[in-house]
Amino acid sequence: MAKYTREDVERLAKEENVKYIRLQFTDILGTIKNVEIPVSQLGKALDNKMMFDGSSIEGFVRIEESDMYLFPDLDTWVVFPWTSEKGKVARLICDIYNPDGTPFEGDPRANLKRILGEMKELGFTNFNVGPEPEFFLFKLDEKGEPTLELNDKGGYFDLAPTDLGENCRRDIVLELEEMGFEIEASHHEVAPGQHEIDFKYADAITACDNIQTFKLVVKTIARKHGLHATFMPKPLFGVNGSGMHCNVSLFNGKENVFYDTGVDLELSETARQFIAGIIKHATNFTAVTNPTVNSYKRLVPGYEAPCYVAWSARNRSPLVRIPASRGLSTRVEVRSVDPAANPYLAMAVLLSAGLDGIKNNLTPPAPVNRNIYVMDKEERLEEGIIDLPATLFAALEALKSDEVIKAALGEHLLEHFIEAKEIEWDMFRTQVHPWEREQYMSMY
Repeated sequence: MAKYTREDVERLAKEENVKYIRLQFTDILGTIKNVEIPVSQLGKALDNKMMFDGSSIEGFVRIEESDMYLFPDLDTWVVFPWTSEKGKVARLICDIYNPDGTPFEGDPRANLKRILGEMKELGFTNFNVGPEPEFFLFKLDEKGEPTLELNDKGGYFDLAPTDLGENCRRDIVLELEEMGFEIEASHHEVAPGQHEIDFKYADAITACDNIQTFKLVVKTIARKHGLHATFMPKPLFGVNGSGMHCNVSLFNGKENVFYDTGVDLELSETARQFIAGIIKHATNFTAVTNPTVNSYKRLVPGYEAPCYVAWSARNRSPLVRIPASRGLSTRVEVRSVDPAANPYLAMAVLLSAGLDGIKNNLTPPAPVNRNIYVMDKEERLEEGIIDLPATLFAALEALKSDEVIKAALGEHLLEHFIEAKEIEWDMFRTQVHPWEREQYMSMY
């Protein structure tokens, strides 16, 4: 990420003919929000004097304590390439502050910074994250509304003409590169209409900022192609859902502390303790990493998504995999996370789980190198493999039982997250769905 001063931002705004600036932040559900200001108000924004009504944002504050301030992070300055030459639009990602000048504890980005502070107290300098977000492309109807008609019939790594999303995906990559992303791979995924674009790892805050920017760019460019991009985890029955595998590693300066040449798999004791923490807390952080009712339609056997808590260096069926790269690229891949997750909250709970393993010198179970999907329940129990929660309700109950994960969210975020998700579950539970009518209307 580029490093900008106030003078840099003011100069770039003038040189790039920027007319509007979007002051962006993320609410508790992971939705990008913004306050758009004319460039004449840029100075006020850079003075941290831009105010907004926090009571209007999901999970923020009550109406009697609604005034909140936006503190722009200057290093997130970027001009959206697709905006008009007559007057471009730029953005700055902001942290949320209370009127008394203290960080707002309900700000997911500020909360992640708090957990990173705990990491640094343990002697680590960086928590690096390499996300792999997947998405589907559906056609729009004549009214501009999304349909269930996919734009292609392609499969994993297919090329045009089977992959009709190739031009859209290429334009997304070009826009991202113009915005400073380093794209490592772009390809069609397993399911028809499903795509993946991987970008270079970064420190946790930058990686989460990048995920939010990525979602915005993908949706914007898809619409220009007459398509709707969705990060919904399981939009279609009978095909793979969309995940957001997270490759994570801890650094101390320039040293990857997960790497050790003198031990089995070249995985350090610290890496193994981190894995043990992830395994220990996996069922309890799932409500955060897989936060929608629909998320649990993806976490089922047969579609490459993990639904069992285990780890392996070779096997892709467990929750945690260790990719083959070593040296500075040594990392732990957590495969359960989906792209509906609020990335700031997801990284906070993953990091806290791993740090708990390090602080308490936890030992991971033996790696599972068999295909877990073909094991029956008795075999899994013999191996000590447990299931991830099967519903959002079960995941929320598990979350409430875990002091480490609750502390990773903090009291404010925890309370409002659980409240919002229990409402979501209850709406789903009480709704009558088409499947029920198809099954029961004639039978009873």
